[in-house]
Amino acid sequence: MSTLTLPKNRDLYYGGAWHAPKDGQTRQTASPATGERFGPVAVGSGEDMAQAIAAAKAAFRGWRDTPPRHRAAALKIAARILRENKAELAKLDAAESGNPVSAMLKDVDMAADGLDFFAGLVTEIKGESIPMGPDAVNFTQREPLGVVGRIIAYNHPLMFCGAKMAAPLAAGNTVIIKPAEQAPLSVLRFFELLEGVFPPGVLNCVNGGVEAGKVLAGHPDVAMVGLIGSVPTGRAVMAEAAKTVKPVMLELGGKNALIACADVDIDKVAQGIVAGMNFSWCGQSCGSTSRALIHAEIYDAVIARVVEKLAAFRPGDPTDPQTTMGALISRAQYEKVLRYIEIGKTEGARLVAGGGPADVAGLEKGNFVAPTIFADVTPDMTIAREEIFGPVLSILKWTDEDKAIEITNSVEYGLTCSIWTRDLVRAHRMAQRADAGFVWINKAGPHFLGAPFGGVKQSGIGREECLGEMLSFTREKNIHIALD
Repeated sequence: MSTLTLPKNRDLYYGGAWHAPKDGQTRQTASPATGERFGPVAVGSGEDMAQAIAAAKAAFRGWRDTPPRHRAAALKIAARILRENKAELAKLDAAESGNPVSAMLKDVDMAADGLDFFAGLVTEIKGESIPMGPDAVNFTQREPLGVVGRIIAYNHPLMFCGAKMAAPLAAGNTVIIKPAEQAPLSVLRFFELLEGVFPPGVLNCVNGGVEAGKVLAGHPDVAMVGLIGSVPTGRAVMAEAAKTVKPVMLELGGKNALIACADVDIDKVAQGIVAGMNFSWCGQSCGSTSRALIHAEIYDAVIARVVEKLAAFRPGDPTDPQTTMGALISRAQYEKVLRYIEIGKTEGARLVAGGGPADVAGLEKGNFVAPTIFADVTPDMTIAREEIFGPVLSILKWTDEDKAIEITNSVEYGLTCSIWTRDLVRAHRMAQRADAGFVWINKAGPHFLGAPFGGVKQSGIGREECLGEMLSFTREKNIHIALD
């Protein structure tokens, strides 16, 4: 850990400068794998957030009127800075979030790619002309909204910061990032590296807790707020946003299903199951396919192969390039996951792998849980219905396609779904019937820039990683010109 490049600035960044919190409050940061402390970070209050909002509002008109190509150039510089500091930022991200550095290197790439992607779309913020006959010209134009708040999660701190600031900035909005309380250091270091890239007040960062989040979501000078987080937090953000009738973009939880039909290749579907479960992140991913519905004809064979493949996931020091599985973000999350494992045992699920803490030599203080698999899970069991956000996979058996779809759609979530079959007709039919915003066929896990990602039901509102995300941070204005 001694080689980490920690941020020198631990305060709040707004208006182009670093500011100490008004009440002097701080929060200690530490590694969830080793317990090593990285020092205090400022915690912004509601008053601090209001100051940042005022700075972003003051900068809005200048950024709005900046030519789109010039906004794009700034985003491309930010992407270049990420790539130039990739190893440093990924290691810091790993140390504080608990995720393996090998995975966080990819996160840096995805953040940079997102910035470049939206930089390339700035000329697509287009309106339309509406025919009115020879005596009038009628057209629409898209305008940025104003100040946008983005509240990001702890599982991909740097990636969410870089990728989620890109679309609103490209559209001409000013942005306030509220990092995850548990993992703000890589974001703060990124902001240090970005100093001077954007005009003062265009891009701001306020660490804080519930109070700061409430002000960001409910403030009348914030035009839109986006959240990546849990369903309860999403509801709270919506309630605050409703006070000023502002739009929200929410990417919330998931209890996602992977459905394996009888005609699949056993090894490939087993690999898809472990990939979709995101064991490297300890299952801490909203899109994880944490319910595997396996056809009875291949049920036992698939379970055996999945158990074999778990050997590839060895919890360890997240900053070690050889580590393939990290630590849970906090002791509270660690204890929550262990409680769910005990509930699974109590309710009668058959434990076939893991089932408790993982012992890592020299890291006895770490929040390590062994990759865990329960078989013979029934749809009514708690572990089949509630999002655990940990390395716990529930495997269910099915024989009837209608019943498999019914089980898939029986939860309150609807983020992703993964369907495995060689039958093209069946694949299309099942994809149409799944209540999910993002469906893989014979794949599980990856996102694709340009392909809209987002959920239905209580998994969220809006679509990201596509042109539609950028357009959602604009409003349409109609202009009618009489020529007679």
